[in-house]
Amino acid sequence: MGQSANRLVGGVFGAVYLLVGIAGFFVSSGADFAGTEGGTLIIFEVNPLHNIVHLAIGAALLGAALSSVKAARTVNTTVGAVYLLVGLLGLFLVGSSANILALNGADNVLHFASAVLLLGVGLGADRAATAPAAARRA
Repeated sequence: MGQSANRLVGGVFGAVYLLVGIAGFFVSSGADFAGTEGGTLIIFEVNPLHNIVHLAIGAALLGAALSSVKAARTVNTTVGAVYLLVGLLGLFLVGSSANILALNGADNVLHFASAVLLLGVGLGADRAATAPAAARRA
């Protein structure tokens, strides 16, 4: 994955989210697909829909990390922004019937932490590597 912070972080996060998505199916097998409650994976609540989201996020992060610095930076920033939004929405969804991902307080903390790290790396690292060629020559 080279000397790129975005590729490294995206690759690690991608692999972890893929593993969490797979492991989640083992603890949420009896849960409703998009129910407000699910199985518990360590301290995180998951349902099958939540697991599928983890698999999609993990695949996007890992795929971009294996592709290029620019792709990794773009996907890290995008996923970080989405996780920031999910963290904010999760504050209002926990305990409501609209909580189709079976989010709990621990999920919200993890989503905010993921958002901070992914946005920080996505927006701050590898800027020279993804700048247009003319800007790099200047």
